[in-house]
Amino acid sequence: RAGTPFQYLAVQKTGSRQSVGLIQLNRPQALNALCEGLMAELRRALVALENDPQVGAIVITGSQKAFAAGADIKEMQNKTFQECYSGGFLSGWDAVSTVRKPIIAAVNGYALGGGCELAMMCDIIYAGEKAQFGQPEILLGTIPGAGGTQRLTRAVGKSLAMEMVLTGDRISA
Repeated sequence: RAGTPFQYLAVQKTGSRQSVGLIQLNRPQALNALCEGLMAELRRALVALENDPQVGAIVITGSQKAFAAGADIKEMQNKTFQECYSGGFLSGWDAVSTVRKPIIAAVNGYALGGGCELAMMCDIIYAGEKAQFGQPEILLGTIPGAGGTQRLTRAVGKSLAMEMVLTGDRISA
């Protein structure tokens, strides 16, 4: 918890023994779109919680309306392929999957694109009744870029993953 305060996250320890690290994505005006600033803060929070011996597990959540509605399209729209490739675009997004402590995604509302990929990087997904998962990148003329095609196939099987990635259709909890 030391260091600068978070702009895009609410981070706390909770539970009867304060042994659960709770990270809440907190960018409601953009449905928790995953901008570079939010992802940098998420990496910083994960490192702090992983290094805290009191914390035994981590929960990542969003709001009732959106876990995370995907990558921040406004931030990405003017980048060329060369800028993305040479600038390491999406580097560090896999920080969730490298944490050694168990991470639970508590999803309600939209988990789309990068938000769906973020949830799939967690060890367990706990989905509320209003959870909507999807990889709608095809509707923008691209494909999932942070491992979504591989993780989705393992999570829901090849056929449903292909349908979701190629049509942009969503699935519920």
